[in-house]
Amino acid sequence: MTNKERYASAKEMYAKTGVDTEKAMEILKELPISLHCWQGDDVIGFDHDGPLTGGIQTTGNYPGKARTPRQLMEDIEKVIALVPGKVKLNLHACYAVFEEGEYVDRDKIEPRHFAKWVELAKKYGIGIDFNPTFFSHPKMKDGLTLSSPDPEIRRFWIEHGKACIRISSYFAEETGIPCVMNIWTGDGYKDVPADRMGPRMRYKESIEEILSEPFDYNKVKPCVESKVFGIGVEAYTAGSAEFTLSFAAAHRDKCMPLMDNGHYHPTEVVSDKIPALLCFYPELALHITRGVRWDSDHVLLLDDETKEIAKEIVRNNATDRVYMALDYFDASINRISAWVVGFRSWQKAMLMALCTPNEELKRLQDEGNFTKLMVMQEEAKLLPFGDVWAEYCERCGVAGDTAWFDEILAYEKDVLSKRS
Repeated sequence: MTNKERYASAKEMYAKTGVDTEKAMEILKELPISLHCWQGDDVIGFDHDGPLTGGIQTTGNYPGKARTPRQLMEDIEKVIALVPGKVKLNLHACYAVFEEGEYVDRDKIEPRHFAKWVELAKKYGIGIDFNPTFFSHPKMKDGLTLSSPDPEIRRFWIEHGKACIRISSYFAEETGIPCVMNIWTGDGYKDVPADRMGPRMRYKESIEEILSEPFDYNKVKPCVESKVFGIGVEAYTAGSAEFTLSFAAAHRDKCMPLMDNGHYHPTEVVSDKIPALLCFYPELALHITRGVRWDSDHVLLLDDETKEIAKEIVRNNATDRVYMALDYFDASINRISAWVVGFRSWQKAMLMALCTPNEELKRLQDEGNFTKLMVMQEEAKLLPFGDVWAEYCERCGVAGDTAWFDEILAYEKDVLSKRS
């Protein structure tokens, strides 16, 4: 049986459950997924030579890491060629591209320092998301930035945030696509603090001052992201889940919440939080990752929680209300492969959710027919999803099986292995 014949059979089987696979593929093709640049160079960036600091850590030393803007962009273009669907770039401020001999500190960065990234985005007709970089910098005083008791330290990072608002506006104007700008810091304490509220009040006031920078909310979408703990800040973080959700609720005219599914206690799941937040917020954003025991930023796989997150976006008709971005960094394996596997895993999760008979399952729940609901949910797991995925990839012009990996092996031999 040919692939086309297999898909025709699968399409018919899905139709019997009320699912239109053609519609599902068309919807997915238009959903942008933000591809994080920091997987390619282990979250180092180009504005400093020091190590990664600030409550996060990359492990591994696989050869071929991007060390220049040109190399990183070259790697990203390879990823774009190997994944189905619509890509959006996601940049951190530390990826500013300076002219030779130039250096500008983070409180003074300008749109011109990201012109090369805009050129890349325009080449592919895609948008750019952005993140101020509140880590890996000498002015993280005692591990604090926006919540620091030192007003000079806070002022530096506030000015950095404002500069990033201006750069985000530039991205939106140049690409014609809204820019999601995420505010996250690793501010916190290693051991039990004497004052929990003080740092949070300073953090609140700092973010409010950043958001006082003029911008069009239709073009720039600021977010606040929480974190439960980090390396060196195990006891307390200023930007807890309660803090960020409350802040976003109080400033919903200019800010929304961003949830990273690695930034919660191990028994919490973001899939359950999505429908709760959709009851109150017009929009929300996600950083999609895979935490193993903690916020370890493992490469995204098609695991249960990944599938559940996608289901909640789709079954709540929220594909136009949720901004989806990947966030992980693994230096122990081929970095291009890590990007591709994670991106394709999320596309699979979304396509699987779009090919689920959600309305029928909701009806059974509302009728209290939990016996049939269980039966139908289990039967849906055996529908021939792989044939739909193969057809979707073919329509997107990429391999539906592991043939893409051969291209990565060739790229490693011809390009990555020659980097020092």
